[in-house]
Amino acid sequence: MIPHSHISEVPVTAAVITVSTTRTKAQDTSGSKIRDLLAEKGITVGWYAVIPDDISSIRSALAEALLTCNCVILNGGTGITHDDCTIEAVEPLFSKRLDGFGEIFRMKSYADIGTRTVLSRALAGIIDKKAVFCIPGSTGAVTLAVSEIIIPEIRHILTHAER
Repeated sequence: MIPHSHISEVPVTAAVITVSTTRTKAQDTSGSKIRDLLAEKGITVGWYAVIPDDISSIRSALAEALLTCNCVILNGGTGITHDDCTIEAVEPLFSKRLDGFGEIFRMKSYADIGTRTVLSRALAGIIDKKAVFCIPGSTGAVTLAVSEIIIPEIRHILTHAER
């Protein structure tokens, strides 16, 4: 990462929300991976939940997480099956979209999974001056998104979002 003078040392408190109708906290390897990656970089995880693929459950968890966290990472529910609804729950709440996040995520994913990346609806945006990321729930996808995009850019994003 190239240092920029317009990036401030914004304290980051993250929330991790796993969207799944089949996983429990004990089985949530992707949520655990996200929390581990954030902790390795000194980012506090202040909120964590596993919730079902349901628009009202997703919005409720997101609202609760945003009360105490300025970076929310939702994993799971971003695909195209009939029950995937993370994008439908979160996208209408954005005051600003970060289109480049999804574009870069899919570009980087292409190297690993090829054209199957077209099924990813990963996206990010701003809600109440806080960063919200919606990423696929596979361990590989969360590792890529968190370590290669979110962690390197979160303070830059929050510096601008909080202005």
